Amino acid sequence: MTNVMQYFSYFCMGRKKYISRIVMKKIVITGAAGFIGSCLLETLNRKGMDQIVIVDDFSKTIKNSNWSSKKFSDKIEREHFFQWLDDHYQEVSFLFHIGARTDTTEFDVSIFDRLNVKYSRDAWKKCAEYRIPMIYASSAATYGLGEFGYEDRHDIVERLKPLNPYGISKNEFDKWALQQKNTPPNWYGFKFFNVYGPNEYHKGRMASVVLHAFYQIKKTGNMNLFQSHCADFENGMQLRDFIYAEDIVDVLIWTMENLPDSGLYNLGTGTARPFLALAKAVFTALNIPEKINFIPTPEDIRDKYQYFTEANMNKLRQAGYQRAFTTLEAGVEDYVKHYLAQEKYY
Repeated sequence: MTNVMQYFSYFCMGRKKYISRIVMKKIVITGAAGFIGSCLLETLNRKGMDQIVIVDDFSKTIKNSNWSSKKFSDKIEREHFFQWLDDHYQEVSFLFHIGARTDTTEFDVSIFDRLNVKYSRDAWKKCAEYRIPMIYASSAATYGLGEFGYEDRHDIVERLKPLNPYGISKNEFDKWALQQKNTPPNWYGFKFFNVYGPNEYHKGRMASVVLHAFYQIKKTGNMNLFQSHCADFENGMQLRDFIYAEDIVDVLIWTMENLPDSGLYNLGTGTARPFLALAKAVFTALNIPEKINFIPTPEDIRDKYQYFTEANMNKLRQAGYQRAFTTLEAGVEDYVKHYLAQEKYY
């Protein structure tokens, strides 16, 4: 009995009390069949957690390999989730709302209004009502051409100018969230930068440049990159903040366990790298001599092309997250050798 009481006392102090609640209750992941959601599910499994509710449109069987071999307690179709939550909210300790329409080439605004804005608002309202902490996926696409920089300050959100309906939908929800007085007990909107990593086979043209480079190099022995049409950047030196999926998941779980101040947070590495470095890293991982060509950037996207993105990561660092992010070279090597080359899933 003494040991039991000591255990109880230990977990009734501060954050430890919340962590014990996580262990005893269920964690929900929307978008669990997708790229980042399935990596998150696997990582939670590796940490010994299997009381996980997975939510998605499971009619898309192309994503089955992302989730079907993993451990979870409940599998809920996306359109039935809120009814399920009304009936089972007392069982839930945390919501990861990762599900969204992410196609930046989709221009049917109604799709984004329904899946990215309204669905996220409904998830927020349920979490506020039932006092469930939540993380949701925002995007660096909210920053547009970067006219106002890449700082995750709340005061610039209203002024941001995303370049496509996807980015607009993410920024509309960020704006709405910041206006709410009735909020979940803790909430976090993470602006994902250029994510690459395992379990994105189903994404087609929306998959990362790493995946496309791998298949192009394997098939042709060379890699095409866009030319620069800006005098300030040489060919291949257009810069992006590329972040490995494992790092994304690590931050999400750290946030659930530590509950820093609520708000919007950038989630990149904080270091912009050129596309040329990414292409070279794929050639190196494949042990194939470099052969890189430069082709004109398509005219229909040329005037909206981003030449530089880089997450300001001070806010997350000041909140207490101190782990180093995976370098581009190390992330590409791991992804290519252990997943793409072996056609494996995370």
